[in-house]
Amino acid sequence: MTPILMALMGGTVAAIATTAGAIPALIGKQMSRGTSDMMLGFAAGVMLSAAYFSLIIPGIDLAEEQHGSVWIAAAIAGAGVILGAGFVWLLNAKIPHEHFKSGPEGGADQATLARIWLFVLAIAIHNLPEGLSIGVAFGVDEAKGFSVMTGISLQDIPEGLAVAVAIIGLGYSKWLALGVTALTGALEIVGALIGAAAVTVSATLLPWGLTFAAGAMLFIISHEIVPETHRNGHQNRATMGFIIGLVMMMFLDVTLG
Repeated sequence: MTPILMALMGGTVAAIATTAGAIPALIGKQMSRGTSDMMLGFAAGVMLSAAYFSLIIPGIDLAEEQHGSVWIAAAIAGAGVILGAGFVWLLNAKIPHEHFKSGPEGGADQATLARIWLFVLAIAIHNLPEGLSIGVAFGVDEAKGFSVMTGISLQDIPEGLAVAVAIIGLGYSKWLALGVTALTGALEIVGALIGAAAVTVSATLLPWGLTFAAGAMLFIISHEIVPETHRNGHQNRATMGFIIGLVMMMFLDVTLG
């Protein structure tokens, strides 16, 4: 199976996981804020572990193999991380969106958009880099792709629930919440296809693609997820979730990748 088809499969699995996370909200189940912060911490741990073990380290190894110099490899990795983080920073700065707890950010035309779409755009900023990391990982090999896909999909389940609960909390119907959650999950498919297509064009782009995806995820961890988990006094639970997520993803990467 080609990397493009594998990325399509991986992105679809992550999208399904996001949608499945919304199901408890349809039957009236809601997470406490402490549990929500712990699960967000878990997501951050998964993403951080994936960024380093599944993206940055393989990117450095591939760049060193291609150029025969650890110095060049490190420089490429550093540049890729900066470009990825800068890309998401630009999206975050220019696209109107609203966070679940901290409120609106982005462009000045937020008032013209319904709040539901502000939430959708916020999740889009999160999910595209996640999908990108899946696609790029499958560009390395299937084992690496499966490892990243599994970790991202597991953390997408509580994320999907958070999206659905937030939308229902705005007064929209449960079925619309499910539909919007599925839409945000579908963005991971788009990201996965973009990532796989980019790195299959040229092997030279692979280290850049891996570290770019890592930089995008690192920005989201530091700028979005960790601050959200520390707003409500649940730092201990959030940190516990973070450590569990990081260790679980590290275990998956070592054993599957």
